[in-house]
Amino acid sequence: MSDIAIVSAENGKFRRKSSDTSLIEIACEPCIGIFKKSPELKNQIDCVLLSTTSDIQYSATILAEYLGIKTKFCQRIDNLCNSGTNAIISGYSHIKSGLCNTVLVIGADLESTKGRRLKWDISRGQFPFPVHWAALFAKAHMRKYGTTEEQMASVTVKNRKNAMNNPAAIFSSGVSIEEVLGSKKIADPIKLLDCSCICDGASALVMTNGDNACEFTDTPVWIKGIGAHTNSASFGGLGDDLTTVKSAKLAARQAYTMAKVRPKDIDIVELHDAFTIMEIMSYEDLDLTSKGHGGKFISQRHIHINPRGGLLGSGHPLGATGVAQTAEIFNQLVRKAGIRQIRDPCKLGLVHNLAAAGTSAAVLIMGI
Repeated sequence: MSDIAIVSAENGKFRRKSSDTSLIEIACEPCIGIFKKSPELKNQIDCVLLSTTSDIQYSATILAEYLGIKTKFCQRIDNLCNSGTNAIISGYSHIKSGLCNTVLVIGADLESTKGRRLKWDISRGQFPFPVHWAALFAKAHMRKYGTTEEQMASVTVKNRKNAMNNPAAIFSSGVSIEEVLGSKKIADPIKLLDCSCICDGASALVMTNGDNACEFTDTPVWIKGIGAHTNSASFGGLGDDLTTVKSAKLAARQAYTMAKVRPKDIDIVELHDAFTIMEIMSYEDLDLTSKGHGGKFISQRHIHINPRGGLLGSGHPLGATGVAQTAEIFNQLVRKAGIRQIRDPCKLGLVHNLAAAGTSAAVLIMGI
């Protein structure tokens, strides 16, 4: 079967707080941007996948009608914070199987999502908010490897600085290490500025088979590797080592193997920094650095990490995040990332997307 490529991608403006704009209207924004740039794509789409934690019934089909798309398949996909990458993997599978030729993947969510609080997970006891497990990860990593609060704070400083070059981000100003360390403590040692901000937002991309890709664009970006793993739904299934996210390690290994590349070959990474400690742990889980050295890896310069600002700088609309990460890698690889464009050779990118304390993970590797 043909290889699969992404041929267009667009991000809508992320919003700090919910407005009167509906989920469907927010979801339309990046799609309209895609169709303005490439009008010919609209009539070729035969599958619409909507990644969202919203429980609006028939939402993918409603969205297709809003956009004026006549299609074979419409599906809503929900896997909490890695809904977006799961939708992309589903789109890949639809095309690879021959069921579809061209898929529109939209990620969209509202700040008011029920995914903010995991009330169903009784293994979390009286601590159902994500910040509680982030605090456990941070304490474990600090205790075992000497990771410091200053190192965690520097992740926010880096990503907020990157977000200043991203017009879609919710934050447009930087912060200092002192400001992060002095922000309100939420769950020791996690402070307010160690946390990403759940918000409204949407992103979209179009993927197609190799036969169509070069008809739509001169610069297709190929999906070279896919990895995914689910440990459990509940926090109790994570295991006894809270210094690593096992699902991410396994997903990364699968993606590297499928793409036939090594971690040192990666030029750019969009990783899931829902909390500062997660970026530090992710460096290690993706084998970008050795175990226990994540805190020191923040200052490295040979791999570009979260150039759009990550979740900490851009915001975290749950169902849109994985699509937004992938859209950033696409735009960087085709050199259409605007003022945040990486100048160095940029040929291979990686997307790392987690859900529910890393109980599940997905990793994508993309290249030109």
